[in-house]
Amino acid sequence: MKKWLLSILILTLAVVLIACGSENEEDSSGGDDDSSSEASKWDEIQEEGELVVGTSGTLYPASFYPEDSDELTGYDVEIMKEVADRLELDLSFEEYAVDGLLSSIESGRVDMVINDMEITEERQKSFTFSEPYKHSYSTMVVREDDLSGIDSLEDIEGKVHGGGATTVYAQIAEHFGAEIKSYGNVTNDVYLRDVENGRTDLIINDYYLQSLALEALPELEVTIHPDLQFHPKESGIVMPEGEDELKEKVDEKLNEMREDGTLTEISEEFYGGQDASEKPDVDAEEIEGLDI
Repeated sequence: MKKWLLSILILTLAVVLIACGSENEEDSSGGDDDSSSEASKWDEIQEEGELVVGTSGTLYPASFYPEDSDELTGYDVEIMKEVADRLELDLSFEEYAVDGLLSSIESGRVDMVINDMEITEERQKSFTFSEPYKHSYSTMVVREDDLSGIDSLEDIEGKVHGGGATTVYAQIAEHFGAEIKSYGNVTNDVYLRDVENGRTDLIINDYYLQSLALEALPELEVTIHPDLQFHPKESGIVMPEGEDELKEKVDEKLNEMREDGTLTEISEEFYGGQDASEKPDVDAEEIEGLDI
């Protein structure tokens, strides 16, 4: 009996020692994991020496390819180039459809996104935004002959809105009862022609983007609705959630660019002499009950 009890005690002691040893090893390795996980996105970017930025490449004049050119440019693109240059980093762009841009941050395929992305309360729950580099408001492209039968925002109900399904503009359209026709990563003329030919009835989007797109395609029989200006907005560079150090570095350069006139200069180049870096002098209607 004594031998049996002694064997049990020895086995119990061995199990305790093994468990303690494993726990200590986990503590030790866990410390290493914690220290490596503490490396911020900014640390990673500095180590790589490069910023990888997501954009669509099809959003004129924010992010696009000029005719007969393979060089990406636009208001957003040139701002990002200047930020990277001032941070002394190389820069590369990865192109995604609008509905895939935010998920490219979550998957780690890009470090940040710039694509006229509106700063909203809902998005700020999952992402970090820079200070605004653009201020604007929303307008609506409709058919030129009858304004697509729309006299007010309430008249959108039952109409077909063309655009990315995950955009704030689609949310506005749905808020007023429109059906959403979504697209892949297509250029502005595809959206506009669908309004002209009746496949869709309207496109809600940014005033500056829409006015420049229509100027570039004057042959299309579509127009910006003359009586509807709504939903004032701000656009920022999107970064992973909680990356405060990266935001601080980006904001510092954006503020420098605002103070030395670089943001104004870039905006006037791409927005027909208009300064989108400052709040427009327009009384745009706030939309009540819009949860974005």
